[in-house]
Amino acid sequence: MAEESDLERTEQASPRRLEQAREEGQVPRSREVGAFLILIVAAAAFWLIGPWMVQRLLAVFRRGLQVDQSLAHDPSLVLLRLADVSLDGLLICAPLFVALLVAALLAPFFLGSWSFSPKALLPDLGRLDPLAGLARVFSWSGLVELLKAVAKASLLGGVAVWVLWNERDDLLAMFAQSLPAGLASAGHLLTFTFFVIVAAMSLIVAVDVPFQLWHYHDKLKMSRQELKQEGKELEGNPEVKGRIRRLQREAARKRMMAAVPMADVIVTNPTHYAVAVAYKSGMRAPKVLAKGMGEIALTIRRVAGENEIPMIEAAPLARALYRHVELDAEIPATLYAAVAEVLAYIYQLSTWRHSGGNRPLPPRTLAVLDEHLAEAGDG
Repeated sequence: MAEESDLERTEQASPRRLEQAREEGQVPRSREVGAFLILIVAAAAFWLIGPWMVQRLLAVFRRGLQVDQSLAHDPSLVLLRLADVSLDGLLICAPLFVALLVAALLAPFFLGSWSFSPKALLPDLGRLDPLAGLARVFSWSGLVELLKAVAKASLLGGVAVWVLWNERDDLLAMFAQSLPAGLASAGHLLTFTFFVIVAAMSLIVAVDVPFQLWHYHDKLKMSRQELKQEGKELEGNPEVKGRIRRLQREAARKRMMAAVPMADVIVTNPTHYAVAVAYKSGMRAPKVLAKGMGEIALTIRRVAGENEIPMIEAAPLARALYRHVELDAEIPATLYAAVAEVLAYIYQLSTWRHSGGNRPLPPRTLAVLDEHLAEAGDG
């Protein structure tokens, strides 16, 4: 049961999955938004510049229907006249065409889905599979599109019938009007019809847009296993990362152990902590070359014994050095006095071994500040 739940697509798509879908050209789309925007722009254009367009087009038609003697004697001039009249007609209609083009290009922005994907332009032989095409037609999504098309046709057809019935008197009156008056009435009726259709389309858009957004995100849902796999790809396999960290720790430990023979003294506690301290010529202050607790501390003591590095038991100082000084870092000024006593004893001990005399006594009390003891703990 756990494996089945991991394979079910119950999780929302991750940002990376959404980005991949966008790169492949999969974005939320609603044809109804485009049709609605084009219709409302067309209605607004007819409302604003419709009278001007009608007057200019009438003038072009009049000029195109005028036939003078030169056209009768030279048929080639007819084509020039036709081209001239056609160009004038296109220029008059150009504002409407530009407005519709802009509306068509801006429509996808309402869903935040305008994108250009080169992958979507690549040929896909799977689209030519008739069985896959039939599966899409008879799928749940295809049924929804069919129902939506039927509802849209019924709604717009009903609106058209209502407009014709409601404006039947004005339509019949046009036949008794003069041509300019009839054209003006037809223009007003066309504009009114456009606005009514746009109002009807707004209902369709209000239903279609939420459905398309839900369908898009539902189609991109992921299973728990896919989310886990994606997390591994983004962050790296935890097992590999853990192995890398182990190798890094081992390499750091080897470098640290290689520095132990260069220490002047090993401060211990007595087995819990071990800190290798060195003070060479040219150093501003003593440095910690190696430190550790538990098994690492035992290894430091073993390497120090093999290289005859002196060790001194100073529990408070060992804990303070371990907790407050990083590897290859100088000790803080608050520990200068304690470390100086230890180094002085080591130098005296070395002198005694070479020259003889009275054996120096190890330091009994070391000047370790209270805050270091409180933070370090008893270990």
